Amino acid sequence: MPKKTKRKPVQAMEVTDGVDVSLLHRMIPCREKQIQDIYALMGEPWQHTVPSIYIYGHSSCGKSLVLENLMTCLEYPYVNVNCVESYLVTIIFQEILRGILDSCSKSSHVEFNLPKKCDNMNDFVRHLKEMMDVLCVEETVYIILSKADRLREKDPCLLAGLLNLQEQTSQNICVILEAQVTWDKFYGSVSGKAPCVVHFPSYTKDELKTILCFLRPSDASNDFYEQYIGILLSVFFIACRDLRELQHLARLNFPIYYAPVKNGIALESNHHKLWKNIEPHLRDALRTVHLGEVSSDEWTQLHYKHCDVDEETGVIAPFVGKERRSALGNVELPLYSKFLLIAAYLASYNPVKTDLRFFVKSAGKHKKTLKSLKKNERLSAHLKGPKAFPLDRLMAIFYSIVDDRVPPSVSLFSQISTLVSLQLLARVGHEDQIDCPKYKCTASLDFIQSISRTVEFEVMRYLFDFI
Repeated sequence: MPKKTKRKPVQAMEVTDGVDVSLLHRMIPCREKQIQDIYALMGEPWQHTVPSIYIYGHSSCGKSLVLENLMTCLEYPYVNVNCVESYLVTIIFQEILRGILDSCSKSSHVEFNLPKKCDNMNDFVRHLKEMMDVLCVEETVYIILSKADRLREKDPCLLAGLLNLQEQTSQNICVILEAQVTWDKFYGSVSGKAPCVVHFPSYTKDELKTILCFLRPSDASNDFYEQYIGILLSVFFIACRDLRELQHLARLNFPIYYAPVKNGIALESNHHKLWKNIEPHLRDALRTVHLGEVSSDEWTQLHYKHCDVDEETGVIAPFVGKERRSALGNVELPLYSKFLLIAAYLASYNPVKTDLRFFVKSAGKHKKTLKSLKKNERLSAHLKGPKAFPLDRLMAIFYSIVDDRVPPSVSLFSQISTLVSLQLLARVGHEDQIDCPKYKCTASLDFIQSISRTVEFEVMRYLFDFI
């Protein structure tokens, strides 16, 4: 076994074996406290650290970035397992064993044959202890389980066994769980010692501005780009606080904001003209935030190919032509998903009593009278917003508007879950209500009209408010 050299104890801002921990503070801004807390819990490589750490926070708040950079810069042996990709317990066990073997066998130069099967927690603990004894691992080994929310769906004994892995194996192992929910969500299924909890709060407006300023192009000044980011956040901060989405929007819209200055038509200090130039484009992007209807290259090509630039004012006219409308309509959705979305919109905005009139062919003609509806149904449904509807009503409307005969199948119902994940449908009620779930449509009328044109369905003829 090669001789290991002990590292000297360090403070948070000192150099450790040529690695400056403070470098992470400059690489990952606005996360200095979280880096300091996690590094303090880890300790030195030869020391026994805490058995488990629970890190939680909303998506795109720097959890994975901080963990990966800490492990890489400090050169700690670790394995990172995604609980979404490793959807079976046996796959989780095999990925952990394979990752630890790859991380620790380089320094020990000892061969170890991985077991062919590892089906339960007892076998996993036995194989892990045997492997670490053969490899003579003395440093702390970190097991990172990203997307740990999925572990709540597994056997409760799995999570309890992983949290107590250090005690069961008598090895220097630390399990780090990375999730988006608070630790309270695991209380019902986990017994034993609770892990050390580290919270990653959402970025504030000032922190987002600091991070987004790192995207500044080389030909733009600091003050000018900070001014642009301030305008961008003033428009999108209320509707979107996802860092990835804001980075995407900042990268797409800056060429439009910078075009008058680049062409010599406006100065960087001419805030009014620059705002007049970018405001229609930001408003247009605000309608489709999170949808991702087109890629960055397609968005840029559509805007610059069809936009007109006024030479006197330097204002770029927003693109609202036929190609833009067709781009909105040609969302990459399957055919039946489009009909499901149309059916959901009709169920959200039509009163229940009108289903017989619109979707039953032998119902005959009925006049639209206010006496036939209740008092709370006489107002326009589009003014009050979408209403919840049960799943059976959605499927009944779907089968009535689809020309083909569509047999019920798992793939058809899975498309409803896809629409929920795309935030075009919203689940109403408790998640454990599986007998008759309720939904409501969150898409706008313009979006539904563009979807209807692609499938040649006249949706306006089936809306009670417009007949």
